[in-house]
Amino acid sequence: MEYEDRIFAVIGEDARQRAAADYLRQLGKTVVGPGDLYRADYVLLPMPLSADRAGFARLLKAAKPGALAFGGKVSEQARTAALAAGIQLEDYLEREELALLNAIPTAEGCIGLILQNRKKALWHSPVLVLGYGRCAAALADRLAALDARVTVAARRAGPLALAMSRGLESVPLEGILPLLPRFDVVVNTIPAPVLDRLHLAALPKGSLVIDLASLPGGTDFEAAEELGLRAIHALSLPARCAPVTAGEFVVRAVLAMLKERGETV
Repeated sequence: MEYEDRIFAVIGEDARQRAAADYLRQLGKTVVGPGDLYRADYVLLPMPLSADRAGFARLLKAAKPGALAFGGKVSEQARTAALAAGIQLEDYLEREELALLNAIPTAEGCIGLILQNRKKALWHSPVLVLGYGRCAAALADRLAALDARVTVAARRAGPLALAMSRGLESVPLEGILPLLPRFDVVVNTIPAPVLDRLHLAALPKGSLVIDLASLPGGTDFEAAEELGLRAIHALSLPARCAPVTAGEFVVRAVLAMLKERGETV
């Protein structure tokens, strides 16, 4: 099915959504806003998509029957509301390529936060990265390229071996407690409680902790403040630090999803 003449609605006012709309226009697509939602064949929704049921239901009610919607980190409430409205809702953040690409601005944004919140160069600085998924791997590689002394801690043997194969020091997550006094920068990517009061107390006073994990994160932020640590919960870094790039990544993922549905891109 050709969709060159089809209409995209982009919903949301953050910089990433504006960039996505601009990129679609650059590709020659017709883009409308919420006021013309009834005209749109495809609806590009923001992430995380966890709007209240009533508000989201009203939005869906205004959509064109049979429209296809795309959102990121789609909540169960959003899925239920879309189903009730007869709108097919797909989660573009489940795309492997988008997750991998989003790791790039996440890593760059995290490095920017590290540089902004300490007075030392990364060169020869010991940095502990908790976890070794997509974001952690992108970050650790870039930190190592800046000659930081990167240690990766993870639960599973596979990620630890992968980190070692890339020239990084690696340790089991359960063994980090006696090592923590070595680090004044810790980045967590694990969405589970890993930096509790006991572990935070082992860090040098004034250390910087950046938590990239989704809510509620893996850090006891209250304990960190009481212990004199600088702890930052850095959510949605692609949208905050590189919205143009992040918006383009989302559009690419959505167009790939349309192509896989048999529509000609």
